[in-house]
Amino acid sequence: MQKRPEPGRDAIAPEPKRASASAPRKSSAAPPPPARLAKVQSIPEMRRLAEKAMPRAIFDFIDGAAETEVSRQRNRTQFDQWGFVHRVGKDVRSVDMSIELLGRTYSAPFGIGPTGLAGLAWPKAETLIAQGAEAANIPFCLSTVSSVRLEEVAENAGAGLWFQLYIFKDRGLSRELLRRARAAGYKSLVITVDCPTGGNRERDHKNGFTLPLRPTIRGAFDTLKRPRWIMRQLANGAPRPENMVEAAARAAQNAQGLVVFMSEQLDPSVTWTDIEEFVELWDGPVIIKGVLSTEDAKTALKTGAQGVVVSNHGGRQLDGAVSCLHVIERMREAVGGGPTILCDGGFRRGADVVKARALGADAVLMGRNTLYGVGAAGRPGVDHVIRLLKSEVERTLVLMGVSRISDLKHDHLMDMSKLPPAQPHAD
Repeated sequence: MQKRPEPGRDAIAPEPKRASASAPRKSSAAPPPPARLAKVQSIPEMRRLAEKAMPRAIFDFIDGAAETEVSRQRNRTQFDQWGFVHRVGKDVRSVDMSIELLGRTYSAPFGIGPTGLAGLAWPKAETLIAQGAEAANIPFCLSTVSSVRLEEVAENAGAGLWFQLYIFKDRGLSRELLRRARAAGYKSLVITVDCPTGGNRERDHKNGFTLPLRPTIRGAFDTLKRPRWIMRQLANGAPRPENMVEAAARAAQNAQGLVVFMSEQLDPSVTWTDIEEFVELWDGPVIIKGVLSTEDAKTALKTGAQGVVVSNHGGRQLDGAVSCLHVIERMREAVGGGPTILCDGGFRRGADVVKARALGADAVLMGRNTLYGVGAAGRPGVDHVIRLLKSEVERTLVLMGVSRISDLKHDHLMDMSKLPPAQPHAD
């Protein structure tokens, strides 16, 4: 394998209108937050708003993970291992947290990772999140399983988006999705490789959650307590994987069978040879998502990919998998300074992002955070989540005495797990 060259009222926003092919795209600049959101000071607080705004089954679909959710919990506790070693006597009146990534300058060291069927949280959620990312100048990656057609997202959110691709059993379907993404102007391709089959998400089974939605008696009672969510869904129709509609029709599947069709397309036979084929088909940067092994990272680069996403899929696939901060140092050491290393899983604070950068990541991708934001308040919720994270990254850098994020080093962290135990002493 040869490496290619790198070439309400307050909380409820107006429903987005589908843009026609000839209509100019409206400005997506982020307005000031509504009064209710201005009181939200963190992502955990936004998560609580989202939990109140969405039916239990929908919230758990977004928030939950596989089996006993060990990986999801580990994704949060991984940050406790690392303590900051701040520096003093530094001029930090201005802070530069911009990064260079895949040929573009972004304003912050984090972006929005792919999340399937985000329309369950809010109609046209993918478009709203993409517009929020564009306004903030951070990366956005659209999921193959988007509830908005990839062409519509690109039309309404501008150039430079990333597209996430699964290599399906029907290779022709994956090639068609790749072709459509390229024609729509997506610049970078993210190939997800850690889904040979679906994870066992027990919250969904407990809630009787299915796609398409079929309310249970208990679920219907819970849903009736969220009339605004119901009204939005009735006005816009139940979300479905819009990018799969034509392929499902060719396979004689109706709208009710779309999700089953997509699930059946997950392919446990995908090998690095298949991955290399799709890397070669894309004219632009390619990132391989779902890598935890240093050997896999090196193999991914041999396909011609520009980098990897170190990821356990948010704990939604293999329960018990390690988290990104546990392996990112050795992965950077194994592949060197050139390749792009992104990571995801459990990031809820700007300080978490700073730790990942200090350990060798180029940037962090987040999925649930903007789903909490859009589920709680539509587009204003997305903007507020991004605003919070940016301010936290900046504040962390100031308090650490670091004026440029590119100056972060491993020396700014201490591995607390390696400290000797405190010696007992008499009071």
